[in-house]
Amino acid sequence: MTSTSLVRASGTVRSRPAAPASAVAALAPNASAPASAAATPEAPGQSHTAARNTAQPFDSGWFDSIRVNLSAAERRVATLPGRRSVKKDAQAGWLLKAITCIDLTTLNGDDTAERVRRLCAKAVTPVRPDLLAALGFADRTLHTGAVCVYHRFVATAVEALAGTGIPVAAVSTGFPAGLIPHELKLKEIEASVRDGAAEIDIVITREHVLTGQWQKLYDEMRDFRLAAGDAHVKAILATGELKTLRNVAKASMVCMMAGADFIKTSTGKEGVNATPLVTLVMLRMIRQYEARTGLRVGYKPAGGVSTAKTALDYQVLMKEELGRPWLEPELFRIGASTLLADIERQLEHHVTGRYSAFNRHPMA
Repeated sequence: MTSTSLVRASGTVRSRPAAPASAVAALAPNASAPASAAATPEAPGQSHTAARNTAQPFDSGWFDSIRVNLSAAERRVATLPGRRSVKKDAQAGWLLKAITCIDLTTLNGDDTAERVRRLCAKAVTPVRPDLLAALGFADRTLHTGAVCVYHRFVATAVEALAGTGIPVAAVSTGFPAGLIPHELKLKEIEASVRDGAAEIDIVITREHVLTGQWQKLYDEMRDFRLAAGDAHVKAILATGELKTLRNVAKASMVCMMAGADFIKTSTGKEGVNATPLVTLVMLRMIRQYEARTGLRVGYKPAGGVSTAKTALDYQVLMKEELGRPWLEPELFRIGASTLLADIERQLEHHVTGRYSAFNRHPMA
């Protein structure tokens, strides 16, 4: 692979067509479905419609020659904030879509069962009903993509979300450092699945990447996927600790090769978490993997995605690099604990012309 096969040297981007006045309805989830169908909740944990990734035999030839053209990658991501603008109804529509892709998260040492229940209530009703009515969504079902918690609170979240169609994601495998024994990692995954988790966010062993032990990384990821059974697996690469973009690219490919359903940037606990530059590299690996196998793998930025503007940048990058299917929660999630508050504030500004205080948007 040449250095420009991973990242475009030119930084050229496709222009976005102008959004129609009905963009809020057109871009929001289930817009083309009848109101009665949109209001019907799915069974818990059954919101995944995309075909799952399947493990491929380990083949170092898929990633040995990977190189990242850093200057080309930097030019590409530099185009995001300055060359496009989404305003008014179009912006509201994109932000409503972003809500459906949020993994609403609480991963704090002082978490309690009551806090998790409140978070689940916010996931079910992420935007105030009066704002949804003003946006023409009073008769539509709108909720976040998932609720993400530690294993201790999986059963609590599953109970709180029963009948809503919102899956519970559990962080696992010794999150965030991932340095507990391998056997305990597998038992933790199995325990979360037994408690009802439909998604498992695992952390890889960074040492395997930093020392070039790609077969060990593959074997680890394969074991995690097997232990998860029917639950979807998001592989957290902790990109801020992998040192180079080349390591990020290789780790992305190996985890997908071993069966990861999503690749995810960070735990949110590292010094550097999700960035557009790392995102570009990971998306190009997803695109290359699909070209090789015909299988689609999802992407999840986590850590530092706290404003509506940042979420829009990630949505634009997803659409331009991978296409429209990757704007749906089956293939795109945003790990966030505070993003929802800013999105709701932007939607209120769109409706009323005024910004509200953050304290008017609890548990977001």
